[in-house]
Amino acid sequence: MSLAIVYSRAQLGIHAPLIIVETHLSNGMPQLSIVGLPETAVKESKDRVRSALLNAGFEFPPKRITINLAPADLPKEGGRYDLAIALGILAASGQVPLDALEKLECIGELALSGELRPVNGALTAAMACAKDNRALLLPHANGAEAAQYSGCEVYAAKHLLDVCAHLYEQEKIPPLRPKKPAQDVAHSQWDLADVRGQVAAKRALEIAAAGGHNLLLCGPPGTGKTMLAQRLPGLLPPLREEELLEIAAIHSVATRGAPVLRGRPFRQPHHTASAVALVGGGSQPRPGEISLAHHGVLFLDELPEFPRSVLEVLREPLEYGEILIARANAQVQYPARFQLVAAMNPCPCGHAGDTRQACRCKPEQIRRYRDRLSGPLLDRIDMHVAVPALPQGDVLAPAAPAECSARVRERVCAARERQLERHGKSNAALSTREVEEVCALTEEQRALMAQAMERLGLSARAYHRVLKVARTIADLAASDAIQLPHLREALGYRNLDRGA
Repeated sequence: MSLAIVYSRAQLGIHAPLIIVETHLSNGMPQLSIVGLPETAVKESKDRVRSALLNAGFEFPPKRITINLAPADLPKEGGRYDLAIALGILAASGQVPLDALEKLECIGELALSGELRPVNGALTAAMACAKDNRALLLPHANGAEAAQYSGCEVYAAKHLLDVCAHLYEQEKIPPLRPKKPAQDVAHSQWDLADVRGQVAAKRALEIAAAGGHNLLLCGPPGTGKTMLAQRLPGLLPPLREEELLEIAAIHSVATRGAPVLRGRPFRQPHHTASAVALVGGGSQPRPGEISLAHHGVLFLDELPEFPRSVLEVLREPLEYGEILIARANAQVQYPARFQLVAAMNPCPCGHAGDTRQACRCKPEQIRRYRDRLSGPLLDRIDMHVAVPALPQGDVLAPAAPAECSARVRERVCAARERQLERHGKSNAALSTREVEEVCALTEEQRALMAQAMERLGLSARAYHRVLKVARTIADLAASDAIQLPHLREALGYRNLDRGA
């Protein structure tokens, strides 16, 4: 038969649209042409496929070969179609059975020797294959990644010859057994008990973990801001299965042969990172740090040192939990529901308010330094927490026993469970209407909030975020309603607002 059809999958964001690889052999001058909007790496596959077939001992048909990648209006990129193209040529020339490919989808890059090399997006391809009731054949290096999804039958091969032996049923490739990874507490080597003092900051960290709130730590150098941020993932509740799959799908798209994740991600980009590195992009859009931190923690150390134009791109993701990357040839949407933790010094020299060392900065320098953070960005950070310098005696004295992360995590999980039972999401993800429903205030509490809004210059957004934090404090106290002390504590975490 001179016409063969093989199914494959493209990669478009975290989606894997179906690609139909049509191969036709006809008489004429020997030539191989690929149509269907292929980019350079796809066009070069004809040379890789020819060498792979010959080195594997197959005949490369001396005919006019036309390969169509449908749909024709979807741009194709990368070497992921090599395996499907090779099998299409073999099936059209009668060297492998065509009917064995009907319920199979193939992705994988070919080496010149015929070995299969890993590609991006194996997990998303497996999830898409399952919806079309087909099995997935891919490189062995992608096997563990794709097997995280239990709804798809996955076959992993090391060489083109293994694939052909499987199709001829000479030596069947056993399907991979789905493996649900055992979750470890993320970054369990970082324990909250290692942080000396800073009782107020630890309390704020517990509240942030319980409600999923964004947190800004402000204090002199060496006071434990980075240590506190690194210990936040160890306080967060375990991931649900659907959350784990979402995270794995993003990392699958971003990395070839992505490792199996066992906990919440913790991303810490350097302050020289560009806006594209932070939110994603490029000519072929890839996920950025905010998407790689999905359902985890994004830590921005030395926050004012980031260019202001870079920080401003965080506004929409912090508000909506997703990012839309628009390019001339594609629009890609990535989830980005992360928890932002940032750290900064109170002034350029870092010692404003430090009793150990005098500050050398002039008021105008401090104002310019803090003005690097815009009001709208600070609005979206729920809690602004001061981390003061420790007294010298506390630093030199032997470490006193402190509460460990495991005990704090128990309280956090209990509070998060109350939130899920009440409205199916964390307090930080509540909509405006939901905030009005679950954060009802008494007349006395409204009077306090009105006074605070006037004195601190709180916006309507900041007002709702204070209510969300107060609701989390009430959940930690197992209280059905927000009490006045809960509200006062929540207001105490807004000390960097413009009106302060």
